[in-house]
Amino acid sequence: MRLSLRIRTQLAVLAVIGIGAVVLLALQFMELPAELFGVGRYTVTMQLPRSGGLYETANVTYRGTKVGRVEAVRLADSGVEAVLSLRSGIPIPADLRAEVHSQSAVGEAYVLLLPRNGSAPPLKNGDVIPVVDTWVPPDINALLAAANQGLQAIPRDDLKTVIDESYAAVGGIGPELHRLVKGTSTLAIEARRNLGPLTTLIDQSPPVLDAQSASGDAIRAWAARLAVVTDELRDHDHAVADVLIEGGPAAGQGQALVDRVAPTLPVLLANLVSVGQVALDYQNDIEQLLVVFPQAVAAEQAGILGNLHTKQDYRGQYLSFNLNINLPPPCTTGFLPAQQRRPPVLEDAPERPGGDLYCRVPQDSPFNVRGARNIPCETVPGKRAPTAAMCESDEQYVPLNDGFNWKGDPNATLSGQPVPQPPPSAPVGSERQPPAPEPPPAVAEYDPAAGAYLRPDGRRYSRTEPAGRANANRSWKDLILPP
Repeated sequence: MRLSLRIRTQLAVLAVIGIGAVVLLALQFMELPAELFGVGRYTVTMQLPRSGGLYETANVTYRGTKVGRVEAVRLADSGVEAVLSLRSGIPIPADLRAEVHSQSAVGEAYVLLLPRNGSAPPLKNGDVIPVVDTWVPPDINALLAAANQGLQAIPRDDLKTVIDESYAAVGGIGPELHRLVKGTSTLAIEARRNLGPLTTLIDQSPPVLDAQSASGDAIRAWAARLAVVTDELRDHDHAVADVLIEGGPAAGQGQALVDRVAPTLPVLLANLVSVGQVALDYQNDIEQLLVVFPQAVAAEQAGILGNLHTKQDYRGQYLSFNLNINLPPPCTTGFLPAQQRRPPVLEDAPERPGGDLYCRVPQDSPFNVRGARNIPCETVPGKRAPTAAMCESDEQYVPLNDGFNWKGDPNATLSGQPVPQPPPSAPVGSERQPPAPEPPPAVAEYDPAAGAYLRPDGRRYSRTEPAGRANANRSWKDLILPP
């Protein structure tokens, strides 16, 4: 019987498919190369105190995934050795713990690999897991025997009572117990995931607890005061309610006030910064003023009321209008000379002099005793100077003269000091000084025929009309006024 070409082709394709399926089954599912020749696998020896129900061909898992099987279980001098055949493609850290578990109470045993450090070097062929890093479950027979022995030690009637009471206590609450057990398990899992923070919390809690224990009296006192406050709030409940009701409109008005002052408030605060700096510099004086002011007010009141309701003429303090002329005389030293003073009829603003103008007589002089030269230096105790720059510098105050120059130049000095006085940092003569005026004439000459005369500023003026045609109503006062 000859088969047709079509049938032979179909049989060949079917044979190829069958052979491919057999090869795939042998390689993929039966893992014959690994089983027969150890291809893609390596072996690790696991030392156990006892077998714990472990047997050959048992599964080996790593993080819940099958990574090998138990190749052999044999006796050793110190216990039992289990040879584990593991896949080469899965790196397993060598720093681990190997445990024997059961799928259920009567289920098959398997090996569970638990890594301690994920960065440890991986296992390699021939490694040994020591017995200190392994664990086997207790023998179920020993547990049952111990439980039976414990139950036999309990009197039968008492045991029956315990069972009945337990049934009465937990009967009908199965769902609640299930939720409790499930919640406890979830709590335990989360606690294990956060073991590090929990350990840190436990380690750091003793100082906090010790501090709480040490401050127990303070806490009790605070609680007592808090109770008083809450009692007051309860007693004044209506007032608190009114405050809460009126608080909204009041807050709105406050916000409106803030909005109105918002454009100018920054400027005010910026200016207060300067005021604060000045107040900081004069802190000692402000403190002294606050101390002395109440005493001064008390002395003032005592002077006013000291002799009140008495029969004598003196009634305490009184106000006197005694007129003292030229006592003490005015200070003219240190100011511009009369030749440089401007007439009051001029309304333009002159340029400010390049230096300081003040009464430059000795500090113990009776002239202008409260002048700028006697200002105490805040940063240098015991020193007095007219300016803050001189206070901060090493320069000492030097007067122009003794001030008793009742005639001539009031600024006459032999030290060569300029007038106005330049700042301490500038050398003498660095400031541009106005040209020295001509000395004032002792007598102002007047020519009636020409109408020419000298004014106190040293300049020569002339009248437009000759003396012969001068108005008869003019007098000497016209010589003082500008033409």
